[in-house]
Amino acid sequence: MATLKIEQDHNRFRQIVRGKVKQDLRKYISHEELIGRKGKDLISIPVPQIDIPTFRFSPHSQGGVGQGDGEAGTPIAAGEDQASGEAGNLPGEHLMEVDITLEELAQILGEELELPKIEPKGTKKIQVEKDKYSAVRRTGPESLRHFKRTYKEALKRQITSGIYNHRNPLILPIREDKRYLSWKTKPTPECNALIVYMMDVSGSMGDEQKEIVRIETFWIDTWLRSQYKGLVTRYIVHDAAAKEVNEEQFYHLRESGGTMISSAYSYFNKMIDEEYDMEQWNIYGFHFSDGDNWSGGDTDKCVTLLEEELLQKVNLFCYGQVESAYGSGEFLRELEESLDSHENLVTSKIQTKEDIYASIKDFLGKGK
Repeated sequence: MATLKIEQDHNRFRQIVRGKVKQDLRKYISHEELIGRKGKDLISIPVPQIDIPTFRFSPHSQGGVGQGDGEAGTPIAAGEDQASGEAGNLPGEHLMEVDITLEELAQILGEELELPKIEPKGTKKIQVEKDKYSAVRRTGPESLRHFKRTYKEALKRQITSGIYNHRNPLILPIREDKRYLSWKTKPTPECNALIVYMMDVSGSMGDEQKEIVRIETFWIDTWLRSQYKGLVTRYIVHDAAAKEVNEEQFYHLRESGGTMISSAYSYFNKMIDEEYDMEQWNIYGFHFSDGDNWSGGDTDKCVTLLEEELLQKVNLFCYGQVESAYGSGEFLRELEESLDSHENLVTSKIQTKEDIYASIKDFLGKGK
């Protein structure tokens, strides 16, 4: 009963934490602090305003701990005449870090933003080999012993042999009674996804813009990983030319050249053609820039690549335009005017961190 009560209290506490996280989700989304607290499977979230029970002694009570004779002049507790400085006696705000799984965080994100479950495109799936403990055998390691089956075998043996005593129902398994879990390796179909993040790293994209991109991609990743068992993430940066980099370089690299967005789209398109079968992969492209492109001719080339190539191959292509003092912002307008009829193209304008919340909902709200 005590164990059950502890489990009930723990579940109640988890529900309180979940409610606090959901209540303040917009604040968490617009700040970078969570990214630094991310582990492999868990993330630490600072949750305020949860009252934690503590012992507190009343200053007016008499006696208690410390009763008895003592040396003259020995201070027992600080009285009013001993107080110094500006310290007060009122409790401060409790701030506690709690760990929640990334899967649970994705559920909260989906509920709060009302994100639909993704319906993977295509009919083929990647075959992944998995070990499943679905059989029982007579031999195996003790760590895989099946207690219930072993007990049943021992009970049957004692009953049939006439040695079972209902007054003293002691069941002692012997070697012949023991049963062990056994596994089978079988191919399991899984829907796999490719996410390709692209970003302009020319001089007009500063640290503030890159921080916005970093925060948004963290939440996009969190949601998509909850929808697909197999997820591959790749990164492309560009100024006047595009190249593939790792995650660390993606958020910190800065180039001094001009901007040709078509170089990134061409690189992405070639990557799909050479490495990813469209019938087996669910493909997502996310591009972030300040909207400044080298020329109208290159913007036309981007539109053509999207219309004739990329939008035919991807589940979703998202363009996020991050506000910059140096960017013209024309690229978003050109995309919206030229490709407005394509349902799997989504654009979003992100002026400040406060806009990340709405941008994520724009990008993921179609369930593609």
